[in-house]
Amino acid sequence: MNGVGKFLEFSIRTPDILKSLSFYKRLGFRELTTGDMYSHKYAVVSDGLLNIGLHDREFRSPSVCLVQQELAQHARSMVDHGFNFDFMRLEEDSFNEVAVVDTDGHALTMVEARTFHADEEDDDDSTLGTHFEISLPVRDTMRAARFWGPVTQVVESIREEPTVHMRFDAGGIPVGLSESIGLEGTSLCFKLQNPEKLAHIVEQEQLDYRRYPGFEGARGVIVAPEGTHLYLFDEDFLGETISVEESDGPFPVDTSSD
Repeated sequence: MNGVGKFLEFSIRTPDILKSLSFYKRLGFRELTTGDMYSHKYAVVSDGLLNIGLHDREFRSPSVCLVQQELAQHARSMVDHGFNFDFMRLEEDSFNEVAVVDTDGHALTMVEARTFHADEEDDDDSTLGTHFEISLPVRDTMRAARFWGPVTQVVESIREEPTVHMRFDAGGIPVGLSESIGLEGTSLCFKLQNPEKLAHIVEQEQLDYRRYPGFEGARGVIVAPEGTHLYLFDEDFLGETISVEESDGPFPVDTSSD
């Protein structure tokens, strides 16, 4: 079985799509032009690397969504390799889409074509900084890897301490499996570049910001209107060791050595 196709978006169910859209745009994400594949309300925001799809419909959310050419053929191959589909629509007169779910309930969706138009030259970070991982909380990393390994076929990094963490390349986007008890649901992780600018926006817009969330040394987390957790770090936690200490300011102080 060949690996998955190309990353399309991080799909989220958004009951109030205008509220979520406004939230991400205030944080520096750009709204992209969407097609007419879906009958429900749908919007996409992007920082040039991470695309976030906002969907006003019921589905297993959130989901890592990828474009897979020859989707019907690929789906048959996955069935032959023991995958059970949570959702499948493969018809000649409809937009084809399938979804599978791992042992921890995390969804992977594959669609037959792009659903929005991306600006290939738009690679600027949002105010959150540089995105480096979609993080999935799992009970047993090695067990979860038996699902994600055959699907992605590319392991980027593995760490055993202080908690087991394994990162895969899912069609061009890093997806991490984490046993950390501090990870509150499927989340997005960013390397913060401009703390002062973000602190100003958090205060000005009165965003739901929490310090010291307990996940892998994060300096903070912002919770989006639809519930997505956006974790902020000084460095990629699978890179150099970092530490943070509490301060009176809006963000912790980085005390790592060069």
